[in-house]
Amino acid sequence: MVTDKNNSTAKDYAPDFELPGIDGQVHHLTRYLENFNAIVIVFMNNECPYVKMYLDRLKQIQTEFAANGFTIIGINATDIETTSEDILKLMGDYAFEQNLNFPYIRDSNQDVARCFGVTSTPEVFLIDKSGKICYSGAIDDAPEAPEAAKKTYLRDSIAAVLENNEVIIKKTNPIGCEIKWRN
Repeated sequence: MVTDKNNSTAKDYAPDFELPGIDGQVHHLTRYLENFNAIVIVFMNNECPYVKMYLDRLKQIQTEFAANGFTIIGINATDIETTSEDILKLMGDYAFEQNLNFPYIRDSNQDVARCFGVTSTPEVFLIDKSGKICYSGAIDDAPEAPEAAKKTYLRDSIAAVLENNEVIIKKTNPIGCEIKWRN
């Protein structure tokens, strides 16, 4: 197992990636780490009803924390039997229809999703400026009713990282649809 100089396991850190986005650009995690204080990777897709329930909350979180050096990156790793260009077009159409205010990128070979250990959509990973995963799991505890949320795991974790405080709850079970893996 690979460890860093602080004796943390490599799994504590987000895997670097270079993935195509709906904007026609290649997105590198390293570039985001150079420019942002905190990043949320959210594994999502266009069809998952849980993603649809959480989409407005994700956009609100992006708006709320953007001025503090924060961004969300949506990654679609779902196996779809169509060409990559078609998938990116469908993702672009979805992003436009939903007014996404964060990048949406494609992990077509699912390598990044496997490195993160993703199990469902939406599943979030909060990463600090050093690349360390500070929180992973669910967005909150109330997918169907944002006003009923008693535990706002993601929002609380982002605030802690941006204020240089310790994240209290580091991992929760994600709430959503199972990832469709390639055979």
